[in-house]
Amino acid sequence: MKHEIITTSDGSTTIHIPEWNEQYHSKHGAILEAYHVFIKNGLTLFKDQKINILEIGFGTGLNSFITFIEAEKRNLKVDYVGVEKFPISDEELNQLNYVSELKADEFDFIFKKMHSSTWGEKYFLKDNFSLKKRLQDFNDIDDNETFDLIYFDAFGARVQPELWTVFVFNKMYDALRVGGVLVTYAAKGSVRRAMIEVGFKVEKLPGPPGKREMLRAQKL
Repeated sequence: MKHEIITTSDGSTTIHIPEWNEQYHSKHGAILEAYHVFIKNGLTLFKDQKINILEIGFGTGLNSFITFIEAEKRNLKVDYVGVEKFPISDEELNQLNYVSELKADEFDFIFKKMHSSTWGEKYFLKDNFSLKKRLQDFNDIDDNETFDLIYFDAFGARVQPELWTVFVFNKMYDALRVGGVLVTYAAKGSVRRAMIEVGFKVEKLPGPPGKREMLRAQKL
């Protein structure tokens, strides 16, 4: 499918798929969405500890890059796993402006390393942050009580409903340790019901710009 680089409302770029009329991030602000959903309502639950994070949809690397920046501020040691079936191209990567928009020029080499690192191998990008990218279909995930936090950032249920099912969320539930949390930008009733069915305690939270609500789920 054709990909286009577009600029979102906060000045940060994302990838648009015309065939689906879908973006990798919110057109109302890629960086704003990432911070609101995954950092404010996910990462900030943790401080002064080691945590394991699973990202469903590594995509542009924006969520992992922001997590890298924020981890040191919160004295976190992060073991980050990003799952992606269709990696972005080098041409697309070179058009993304996250480093400049985040005023993070000192970490430009980190962002590039996140994308150039070999799939399936674990890399220590810093003493407190490791990254392993897995080239994997979401349906093939079989982790068991491994993660403290899941960033569920798959394409929306409108275009890929099969990624927002009881089957997939059961895999997410199994992948989390007891007390672990999953956060996502989605808020559809069918998504919430699927989460509840597999055993999650689910809460609705105020959404990022352009969305009224989002969901956070916890494994009790």
